[in-house]
Amino acid sequence: MIGTIINTGAVVAGSLAGVGVGSRLPGRIHESVHDGLGLLTLLIGLQMALETQNVLVVLGALLLGVIAGELMRISDGLDRLGDCLQSFFHGGKHQTISEGFITASLVFCVGPLAILGSIRDGLEGDFQLLAVKSMLDGFASVAFSATLGWGVLFSALSVLVYQGSITLCAGLLERVLTPPMITEMTAAGGLIIVGIGLKLLRLKDLRLANFLPALAIAPLIVFLLSMRG
Repeated sequence: MIGTIINTGAVVAGSLAGVGVGSRLPGRIHESVHDGLGLLTLLIGLQMALETQNVLVVLGALLLGVIAGELMRISDGLDRLGDCLQSFFHGGKHQTISEGFITASLVFCVGPLAILGSIRDGLEGDFQLLAVKSMLDGFASVAFSATLGWGVLFSALSVLVYQGSITLCAGLLERVLTPPMITEMTAAGGLIIVGIGLKLLRLKDLRLANFLPALAIAPLIVFLLSMRG
């Protein structure tokens, strides 16, 4: 769990620094930084999505995933969580908290480093990959929190729970998740991150949280296809 604790601390420190910096920036700089984050997020998402070896797996995972997410009303639940968090910060719009929380959580938790680093930390006590990820997430949290505010800070909880759970279940996951499964799960996550970029650029307001089940469905489809073969 050492790697996850380091990662969580990096997000907290970066978020606090970013909120302090962001409060001193003029509105036009806020807007420009926001747009820059949107462009960079698009690039990161596209790089991840293009790793797919079977686009039909990603398509199936996204379609089935968003149907499941809509039925479970994941986005509505996270918005309600944003309302609760906002109550501790009187004033402002609840979307500020929920947008920062959801956006940063997806960026920090979706990707191969979060999965592979957590598994290695759990099996071997080697947190080198998560240390590298911590540096990246720390700098990213500064930029995100400077424009999206306090919600980014709460994404540290997502990192702690998500990566901590993977670390604790590392032995099981190593036996279950094959490299092709991780590849297609990463690709599906990349398209979700592309959606974040579109949202940051104010091109399309997607209910991205409802796509999250795709991350579990993608490796399941790979498994079913391998069984058939």
